[in-house]
Amino acid sequence: MPLSLPVRRVCARGACRRLVVGLSVALFVGLPAMSATAAEPDDPHLWLEEVQGEKALAWVRERNAESAALLTTQPFFEPLRAQLRAALDDRQRIPSITRIGAHVYNFWQDAAQQRGLWRRTTLEEYRQAEPRWETVLDLDALAAAEGENWVWKGSTCLPPAAGASAWTRCLLHLSRGGADAVVLREFDLQQRAFVAEGFRLPEAKSEVAWLDADTLLVGTDVGPGALTDSGYPRVIRRWTRGQPLAEAPVLFEAQNADVSASVWVDATPGFERVGLSRAIDFYRSEDFLWQPGPTPAGRLQRLAKPEDAQLSFHREWALLSLRSALTGPDGRTHPAGSLLVTRAQDLLAGQPRWEALFTPTATRSLDGWTFTRSRLLLTVLDNVASQVEALQWQPGADGSPETGRWTRRLLPLPGPGTLSLQALHDPTLRDDPLGEHYLIGYTDFLTPDSLLLGQGERDAPELLKQRRRYFDATGMRVEQRFATSRDGTRVPYFLVWPAGARADGDNPTLLYGYGGFEVSMQPWYSAAFGQAWYPRGGVLAVANIRGGGEFGPAWHQAAVKANKQRSYDDFIAVAQDLLRSGVTSPKRLGIMGGSNGGLLVGAAFTQRPDLFGAVVSQVPLLDMRRYHRLLAGASWMAEYGDPDRPEEWQWIGRYSPYQQLRADVRYPRVLFTTSTRDDRVHPGHARKMVARLRELGHPVLYYENTEGGHGGAADNAQRAHLLALEYSYLWLQLGARR
Repeated sequence: MPLSLPVRRVCARGACRRLVVGLSVALFVGLPAMSATAAEPDDPHLWLEEVQGEKALAWVRERNAESAALLTTQPFFEPLRAQLRAALDDRQRIPSITRIGAHVYNFWQDAAQQRGLWRRTTLEEYRQAEPRWETVLDLDALAAAEGENWVWKGSTCLPPAAGASAWTRCLLHLSRGGADAVVLREFDLQQRAFVAEGFRLPEAKSEVAWLDADTLLVGTDVGPGALTDSGYPRVIRRWTRGQPLAEAPVLFEAQNADVSASVWVDATPGFERVGLSRAIDFYRSEDFLWQPGPTPAGRLQRLAKPEDAQLSFHREWALLSLRSALTGPDGRTHPAGSLLVTRAQDLLAGQPRWEALFTPTATRSLDGWTFTRSRLLLTVLDNVASQVEALQWQPGADGSPETGRWTRRLLPLPGPGTLSLQALHDPTLRDDPLGEHYLIGYTDFLTPDSLLLGQGERDAPELLKQRRRYFDATGMRVEQRFATSRDGTRVPYFLVWPAGARADGDNPTLLYGYGGFEVSMQPWYSAAFGQAWYPRGGVLAVANIRGGGEFGPAWHQAAVKANKQRSYDDFIAVAQDLLRSGVTSPKRLGIMGGSNGGLLVGAAFTQRPDLFGAVVSQVPLLDMRRYHRLLAGASWMAEYGDPDRPEEWQWIGRYSPYQQLRADVRYPRVLFTTSTRDDRVHPGHARKMVARLRELGHPVLYYENTEGGHGGAADNAQRAHLLALEYSYLWLQLGARR
């Protein structure tokens, strides 16, 4: 199963990488009951928004017990749960790595380490079939010693000072139960221990960067006015070791209605920069460079760029990723989806000379990029298949910027499928031995993940790791098809056939989709589908609907706000194409989606209940009348609109699943899943939807995990249990192939 979380390009220090950020993030700490004054006056289920309310939790326990009584007693539940758990705990799966100094670090969970180990080794050792790992932090031991249900959320580490090479300090991000809100604690990498009296921030959704060994740039909750309406940091402070945080001078402030204020630090020698930004909404920002000045607040220089473009730096270069067309000073117009470059000094002087490094076409879009020491690596989608281009600046014969040019070549990498890149270059090192090295991940629906190591101009990357095969793909096949949406748009989708399946209308089929926040649904290898779905005759369809990023910003922007219904029209069109072409029948067709995808399947089954026999809605948005008042929902209004504006509620209300439920319509029995600790999409969405369906007399199933955050599970045992529940439900509803 793919991640159900949106992904956004985050550009800093010159690299643009794709990070899972969800539908934005909110503060969870001590979540109060929501004010009834903000609700629709006739909403009888408002009390279910009290996340930790005893009455609400008692209701959750009752619904969980009902679902467990039905699903865990299915004959295939327990064998499937055990099989999925074994796959999740498999010690031969690929350890994902991140470079920090001389080591590569990995976070690992298995049967023995349910909470997980943060560990490290060298790249040379990682090349071995069985690397020797050094434990840096045992999260199971820490949780037991402190009586906390810690979940790992990553680290923010201090680059070495000039002339040094060792990375010594990090801030560890520790979540209670998987929530996005984290505790930050300073950690010594050399001693492998927390720093006594070190930097520490209590549980919050914080923004943090190291300025130097004794100074942090911090945005967090320090009281009234510290957060935006969306629950993100609004104020960035310069916090010196030993100083009370509330007394730290303010460097930067966003507005209350903004999504957030953020900060980044580039420690590249000779190109040191500090960036500050206010996210006006999910897609627009104002960016600044900060420099120390005569006052503690220093000086800010606003960077000239379109609000909806993303700006990043790499050494002497500034890069601009466009979400709308831009006409440069030379009169040339660059279309949305382009990647432009100019000299950073020209940008700062207000005279950028933008040159296109990537220009989209009808089928090609930019998916991301990263820098090695001397190369820019672009990941490009062509009809939802990945390619990688390597670009390099070649100075002119006279060495002047005017006579140089960018050269490019297509790297010979596996395909068609999904490629991901990660540069290993440490820009703080002047002579980095891994400066031209980069990791390449490849996968597709039938090919297990592989991890390769590329280096400079070498054509043949080195195979580092290969995931084991979890299912026999002999006789299976993958197609890319196109459905025609209501307005005539051709919508691509992938179709994965199990061995021996044919288009006779009798195939249990699962249609998966997302369709929001410019997130692309690309092929992935799934042990869960391979063990729970394909062997019993299940067909998988993955829809590349508008609202996603498969064909660049225009594909996304075609289905936002007043046009959001197009996402649902596209998804329904794919479902109808599956029926028309004889792949399946309505009683055999199930749909699944999470987060924004949970809203997608909620809208699809309330609009066309006749098309589906099963629906799995994971950590969903459903009450679009109140989404902007629950947790960080205000930050998503650039995607959906503002329901408090009558003219916008007119189009939001037409698809909002919670408001569209009717007593006189026959719906398939739906399974809703969520987490008490989801501080991203409020569990009240799923709770209230289930309560309303029950009130109207419709059968419905519900499962709420007490941990897990927006991912739904905190460890492999919980993940296996949740997956087994979902697949047991699907087979119960759709039936195995006769």
